[in-house]
Amino acid sequence: MYQISFLLALQVAFASMVAAAPLQAQSNSWQYGTGGGIIGFIVLILDIIVILEVIQSTRPVSHKLLWSLLVFLFPIGGIIIYWLFSNRDSHKPSGGYEPISS
Repeated sequence: MYQISFLLALQVAFASMVAAAPLQAQSNSWQYGTGGGIIGFIVLILDIIVILEVIQSTRPVSHKLLWSLLVFLFPIGGIIIYWLFSNRDSHKPSGGYEPISS
């Protein structure tokens, strides 16, 4: 759990450095793509959502680490690959309580 929270904190730190990239005096801020601004913030939020979903899943720890690293190293591509190929439905947590059989 400590490793995942460290990765999340590291990603937030990197995102804040990228968002603070200097802009030219009269340039269009959208030219930086995901480097900052609204689009960068949306990508950051989606990354956090994916990492939290991975942490809460029933996957083995090694798979959680690999998915988190993929999303951390390749934010946009990692999100797309995760949502397309991760088989999210079969790894959802059970929802807390298990029924008591009588």
